[in-house]
Amino acid sequence: MRTLLLVAAAAALCPPLSAQSPLVDHHQHLFSPAAVALPPARARGIKSSTAADLVAILDSANIKRAVVLSTAYQFGNPSFSVDSEYAKVRAENDWTSQQVAKYPGRLVAFCGVNPLRDYALDEIARCAKDPQLRRGLKLHFGNSDVQVHDTAHVARLRRVFQSANQHGMAIVVHMHANINRSRPYGRAEALLFLNDVLPAAPDVPVQIAHLAGAGNYSDSVDAVLGVFADAIAANDPRTRRLYFDISVLVPKDSVDRAARVASRIRQLGLQRILYGSDAAPGTGYGPLAWAAFRALPLTDAEFGTIANNVAPYMR
Repeated sequence: MRTLLLVAAAAALCPPLSAQSPLVDHHQHLFSPAAVALPPARARGIKSSTAADLVAILDSANIKRAVVLSTAYQFGNPSFSVDSEYAKVRAENDWTSQQVAKYPGRLVAFCGVNPLRDYALDEIARCAKDPQLRRGLKLHFGNSDVQVHDTAHVARLRRVFQSANQHGMAIVVHMHANINRSRPYGRAEALLFLNDVLPAAPDVPVQIAHLAGAGNYSDSVDAVLGVFADAIAANDPRTRRLYFDISVLVPKDSVDRAARVASRIRQLGLQRILYGSDAAPGTGYGPLAWAAFRALPLTDAEFGTIANNVAPYMR
């Protein structure tokens, strides 16, 4: 994960917080001691964080609740090997469940898994029995190096989406392909996802993380959103339960890019946009993320709509 702030417009200062803070942060994480020992976390200097740390951030931002997306999928990252991998995936999901259980009125947990692993379906079924994890599943295509041009990968993805659907688990998917390996990502990949993967989970909410990006708003990300915007405009039934969280980075000096983000948000439909900060405890960004998002050229009424949006799995 990266801490992602949505910063738009040339001004160096963000506007003041809206009088109405978001009701829910739909994209948050906790990091166990085992998770921060993994190579990606060590490289970024991420520290271990608990549910108490997260609740303190929520309180400082006047946000009532949050969705904690387990980072257990990181133990299945193909860029490095982990001894007893599945045991550690289970342990990370269990640790997240135990943390969230301390704040039942504030936090909801999602199970995490690499969808390409042989144990993926077993772990989804196990999580579906956990009172804290049964609401949803977090997938990270970049971290797991999912390639939608690979028919074997798509077959596994479809089984994972079908399993989540059967268990009534919502899906949050970091859809952007792996950047370090320069995997293709754009219109073609969005169409493959829309046509071959999304239909496998027709009955549960599917939330595209980071507004389909991975820390920035590039032309390729805009092309991906264009595919979804067109499908939504055409009343494509496959998009009936499709949502987007807005944790994404936009350069401060890119006024044009900020306008493009705002335009895409309107095309996708304000009711589909979920606030999320992806701001790990200890980074200091949690309370600032809503103010940064407020820098986009949207109206107060539009910001109010987004602040009030609550995903079906949180109702």
